[in-house]
Amino acid sequence: MNYQQLSHAICAACSIARENGVQIASVIVVGSQSILGSFDYAVLPAAAKATMEVDLIPDVTDSDLLMFLSDAITGAAGELSLFDQTHGFCIDGVDMSTSTLPTGWRDRLVAVSNPDTIDPLTGVQYTGWCLDPADCCVAKLCAGRQKDIEFVFALFNEGLVDPGLVAQRLLEVPDEPASKKAQADAAVANFFSGPTEWRTST
Repeated sequence: MNYQQLSHAICAACSIARENGVQIASVIVVGSQSILGSFDYAVLPAAAKATMEVDLIPDVTDSDLLMFLSDAITGAAGELSLFDQTHGFCIDGVDMSTSTLPTGWRDRLVAVSNPDTIDPLTGVQYTGWCLDPADCCVAKLCAGRQKDIEFVFALFNEGLVDPGLVAQRLLEVPDEPASKKAQADAAVANFFSGPTEWRTST
C-alpha cells in the first residue's frame, strides 16, 4: 500500500460512515500502514510495505457507535469485498482493543489530509491520524507476530526508527489493562535485553 492508497482508504472509511448516517471528520490509522503518514513510500523497506490492508478506527468517543462504524467499514471495504476486488486493497475497521500503545500516543498522531481525502460527493475534508512511528513499533512488538517483528526490525535496520525510543515507549504503556502492560514488559525482555538484540542477520 502506498500513500495515495492510504489517502483513498481514509476518505472511503469516512464516506462509508456518512452512508450509514453518521458524519465523522477523521479516523485513526493503526497497524503497519500508519507508517505512511511519516515516511515516503520510496524509503520504506519491503517488510514495511508488504500488506494491502489498512486498519482504521473511527474517531468517535461513543463505544457502541465506534463498533457500529467499524463493522460497517469492514463490511463495505474489508477483505474479499467489492471494494477490495476493485481497488486491490482492503480496510479493516477496528477498535482500540487491537493495539497496545504508550501514554501520550494521541498527542503524537500524524495527520494525513490532502485532496485525496476530500469526499467527492460532499466536498468534506477528512483526516487520517496516523500513529507516530515509534508508537506503531510499540504496538507491533506487543502484538508479537513474526510479521510484526520483521516490520519493526526492518525499520530499525534502515535507521528510520530509534530502537532506544521504542524501548522507552514500551516502558510508558499504562499499567491498566494488565494484559497490555504484560505484553509491553515481555517485548522489553525479548527485544531490548542487550544493545543489539533487535538486529537481524540481513
